[in-house]
Amino acid sequence: MEKEKRVKKIARTYYSRKDVQEAIFKFCQKRETIPRYIENFGKRPDTLQYPSDIAQQVKKGATSFHCSEEIWSNPLELSTDLKEEDLNNLRDGWDLLIDIDSKYLDYSKIACSLIIEALKFHGIKNFGAKFSGGKGFHIIVPWKAFPSSLTEEKTKDMFPEWPRIISIYLTEMIKSKLIEEITALSGERKNYIKDFEAPKEVAPDIILVSSRHLFRAPYSLHEKTCLASIVLDEEEIENFQPKLADPLRVKIKNFYPEAEKEEARELLISALDWYESREKKKEPDKKRVYEEIKIDKSKIIMPPCISNILKGLKDGKKRALFILLNYFKSLGLNFDEIENRIKEWNKKNEKPLRQGYIQSQITWHKKQKKVLPPNCDKTYYKDIGVCEPDPLCEKIKNPVNYTVRKSRFKK
Repeated sequence: MEKEKRVKKIARTYYSRKDVQEAIFKFCQKRETIPRYIENFGKRPDTLQYPSDIAQQVKKGATSFHCSEEIWSNPLELSTDLKEEDLNNLRDGWDLLIDIDSKYLDYSKIACSLIIEALKFHGIKNFGAKFSGGKGFHIIVPWKAFPSSLTEEKTKDMFPEWPRIISIYLTEMIKSKLIEEITALSGERKNYIKDFEAPKEVAPDIILVSSRHLFRAPYSLHEKTCLASIVLDEEEIENFQPKLADPLRVKIKNFYPEAEKEEARELLISALDWYESREKKKEPDKKRVYEEIKIDKSKIIMPPCISNILKGLKDGKKRALFILLNYFKSLGLNFDEIENRIKEWNKKNEKPLRQGYIQSQITWHKKQKKVLPPNCDKTYYKDIGVCEPDPLCEKIKNPVNYTVRKSRFKK
């Protein structure tokens, strides 16, 4: 009871600040926003109409505010009775919200930094990060960063499936480095980790999203710690200490950056391709084409789409790089040769990709198993204007199949 009184007392003082009210209200626009009263949540659906609504709800006992990742045309029309089609019609979009949770704050800091590295690896420059108020962090990539459609699907309708796939993909991407750094931290600070047996058992977890999933709004308090969910700059994460989230010390920053249009396209494509490949590997007794490829690598007969890419491009160069790396890798070329071919191709592009970006992609692919480039029925090739099918294209599913069949026929 004493702790409950303390939380409510801090809440009344803290949420009376106009800048705190404005920060929460601004972020929660067009989001379902629910107050929490110590242990229990308020009624759903609900949303904030004015910044002053926050102070009014705090007077009634609210201690924190939780909002949706989904962006709605009218959150108050939401209902548990709505069908998927109705929800899709109401949904304007969704943000990618990566919710990192762990037993230990230091582990969460490691995971947070690695996730940010992974996002930047995929060309994402505009993201927000904040302390959860407990022992974790939240990272957000705005809706604007995603394409409006992909593979003939409206992106806004693919919630929670696509953000969930991205979260799983990023978790897998950072896994080995995460375990390595957690192990190193354990060795340095034995007194800190009492129950450390295997890194995987205490590794930070990314909370997977579900329909109408809520998370703690930026600058909302955390009932158990009485700390604020403050926004952090990237360079502040490594040395972050909970005392910096003391409500009496809070300084307001923007959690929601102005993203560039479709800057998360490559992340979404990579995640979906990785997930599709992973699911195929689960299928029993199914031989994959790249396991059987035997061709003369000095005389590769390329399909029209690959030939067109290699002439140089104006747009879609990052997608093209993804295609080329998987194509050449599937044919069994060594990475020295692949790197040389990529360098020659990049010189022909109207505006070449940065060498650092190309090198990071090559390094990443060196660590991965062979995966075929996207199938011909995907929109990748048409989107970047390189799909000019010849008669054989109608009989194959993948650019690699084209090369293999042409090579066999010539032999």
